[in-house]
Formats: sequence, structure tokens, C-alpha cells
Amino acid sequence: MRRDIDMDYFEQRLLDRLEEITAGLEAGKKGVAPVELDPSSIGRVSRMDAMQQQAMAQAAARLVSAEKARIQKALDRMKSGDFGYCVHCEEEIPEKRLQFDPSVLFCIACARAAEAS
Repeated sequence: MRRDIDMDYFEQRLLDRLEEITAGLEAGKKGVAPVELDPSSIGRVSRMDAMQQQAMAQAAARLVSAEKARIQKALDRMKSGDFGYCVHCEEEIPEKRLQFDPSVLFCIACARAAEAS
């Protein structure tokens, strides 16, 4: 367990973001519902627009769900004492990187190597 960083600060940031995400997912459920035919609509153009908006809402929901999973994994790593360490090389992740995103899994070197491959 790392003692050089304020674990309470990072835990609170993760929990706050998790709360924001959960509230956002509840509010966004309407946008990913199946597109229904509205007889009062103008026609195909309206339906196409609604389908495009639905696809964008679904993509945003997938990104938010992935972020939620990363946050939950970070909270789990806190409990196990592995928070703040790269999951690949097990080196410490710099505190500034954790401040930017407390849910990161990799140190900068391993993240760059993963992007390159």
C-alpha cells in the first residue's frame, strides 16, 4: 500500500465521480430506448435523425459504463492495497498522473507501449 499519496483524497474523488456517473446513466436511459414511430412526425428524415441521436446516446452510455468499471476496479485496488501501482510493470504511478485520472491502470511508459502496439 502506498503511503506517499493521500488515499482518502483519491477514494473520495472516485466515489464522487461514480455518483455522477450513476446519476447520469439513470437520466440518460431515455436516450437509448428504441426509436418509436411517431405518426405525427414528418417522415423518414425525422426517424433517421432520431436513430442517429439514439446511436450517439448508446455510444456515450458505453463510454460512461467503461469509465464506471475502471472506477470500480480502482476502488477494488484500494481495498487490496494495489492502488497507485501499474498493473503491467507494478511500478508506482506518479501522483500527478493519478490526480489527472485516479482510475488509471498503467504508468506512462506502459500506457505508451500499449498505444504503440
